[in-house]
Amino acid sequence: MNNFNENNLFNPDRTGSIEVICGSMFSGKTEELIRRLRRAVFARQKVEIFKPAMEIRYSKEEIVSHDQNTIPGTPVENSGNILLLSSDIDVVGIDEAQFFDDGLPYVCNQLAEQGIRVIVAGLDMDYKGNPFGPIPALCAIAEDVTKVHAICVKCGKLANYSHRLVKNEKLVLLGEKEEYQPLCRECYNRVTALLKDIV
Repeated sequence: MNNFNENNLFNPDRTGSIEVICGSMFSGKTEELIRRLRRAVFARQKVEIFKPAMEIRYSKEEIVSHDQNTIPGTPVENSGNILLLSSDIDVVGIDEAQFFDDGLPYVCNQLAEQGIRVIVAGLDMDYKGNPFGPIPALCAIAEDVTKVHAICVKCGKLANYSHRLVKNEKLVLLGEKEEYQPLCRECYNRVTALLKDIV
């Protein structure tokens, strides 16, 4: 698909890009997103930050990390709304990108072609260890991908799996440490194998 849109001509004075920050829960994705966005604000760039409207664990109108660092954010129902709200902007931040629809990669490409720096953060795998939402497609088209890791609560190694602690088969289940724990591959495989034996 050709993402070039004559109504949004590429700005030769600015070079757009897509950056993806991905990893498991409790790995510092949102923390890194906030850090990059604050640097952009400090550099006096025009910044707009978006998150899924469903993400209300900490705040309706703020992006909040697990360490309680915050930055103002606009909740939107779908990825198309991001295009509508991103005029005259230098940097666009998107948190919890895994919860957006499959149109998000197209939206990010459109923004980058307009000369906008797009920074996206999200889970790359769901609780079953499968690729999550639009994150894999975003990683494929991004200029820069940063994989961050949590610490496995079982053995202390680097963790990249988000193990669900509660019985719920829904793909999307907002939660915290009561619902999820970060595990390394070995511990994740061991725990999921034990659960299968119990069932």
